[in-house]
Amino acid sequence: MSEETVSKRTGESRSTMMQLIFPLDTNYHGTMFGGKVMEYMDKIAAIASMRHARGPTVTASTDSLDFVAPIKVGDMIDVEAFVTWTHNSSMEIYVKVQTENVYTGERKTAVTAFFTFVALNENGKPTKVPGIVPETEEEKQLHETAPDRYELRMQRKQDRQKDK
Repeated sequence: MSEETVSKRTGESRSTMMQLIFPLDTNYHGTMFGGKVMEYMDKIAAIASMRHARGPTVTASTDSLDFVAPIKVGDMIDVEAFVTWTHNSSMEIYVKVQTENVYTGERKTAVTAFFTFVALNENGKPTKVPGIVPETEEEKQLHETAPDRYELRMQRKQDRQKDK
């Protein structure tokens, strides 16, 4: 990527994935395994980050993973991700999982999280990514509050390094 990096609209990274939830996806309570949901979330976040960087990316962190409603057998889930903010080689990706009752159409937010991905060059080293231009109210609000989340991540990272 050139030194003169052009910003991209948030919508250019927006990615979605649909899944129908089967009994093998769930625990003995009939609700989806948290780890299975996290797998889908990480995959769609990776796709959103690669679409933004137009190159390879890796997961650097996951935070604010909030399970707010159960996902049940027979539900359909809509897993959506988009880049909310960038900083040099890193990108914050917002991921939201909504359930949908396929018979009634009722939708509920079930899980939300923020993932951080780092773009890599051909040598596997971090590389600069384009900035982001939010358009919707949701995108603008998440973009505006992202620097605070970034600072919290950096503080956690420093605290972990002190503990070593």
